[in-house]
Amino acid sequence: MSRTSKKAAASSRKARIEEMRRAEKARERRNRIITITLSTLIVAGLVGWGAYYINSANEKDEQQTAEAKKPVSGEKTWDAKKLGRTHVTGTVKYPMNPPVGGNHNQAWMTCDGTVYTTAVPNENAVHSLEHGAVWVTYNDKATDADVKKLADKVAKTPYTLMSPDKTQSGTVMLSAWGHQLSVNSASDARVEQFLSKYVQGTQTPEPGAACTGGLTAS
Repeated sequence: MSRTSKKAAASSRKARIEEMRRAEKARERRNRIITITLSTLIVAGLVGWGAYYINSANEKDEQQTAEAKKPVSGEKTWDAKKLGRTHVTGTVKYPMNPPVGGNHNQAWMTCDGTVYTTAVPNENAVHSLEHGAVWVTYNDKATDADVKKLADKVAKTPYTLMSPDKTQSGTVMLSAWGHQLSVNSASDARVEQFLSKYVQGTQTPEPGAACTGGLTAS
């Protein structure tokens, strides 16, 4: 091969190599652009999803807070700040029956889903309410079926107690610290609403205080 032919072949080979290098660099640029674009889209998507999740969580918290503040339909309420919390001995005259708070005995009634078949002292039951319990009471108008249904529910619910009260006006009454609901039947949906809202609810003066180890009765 002549010198001229060799130079022409070398020049052609060099040109092909340069073209290959330019093509490779072009591919690398396209790949970088694609990678950056995809990364940007992914980050934007994650940020958008995160913002949506946070907003949804905030809306859910706000809705739950609003629900927590909403009273159960038909319930009566008393100003918790005006309900005394002093430990006393002897009988206390309460302005409501059953009582929903006030001065009380230093011993609480055991309220760990405890079902009492006889009346319990108000002064001890009120101490249970201070610990965040819901006290379920019923009079002679309650049917045997209602009493059994209530007893089954209470037995499965910590921080509750149940006892008969012939002196109360309502057939079935549920009392928490500063709150009370009267219903005619254990099947009333508000029974579950009241329990869900006030068992260790925000009204509790001493949240987390014991409901075991208190007084017991037959």
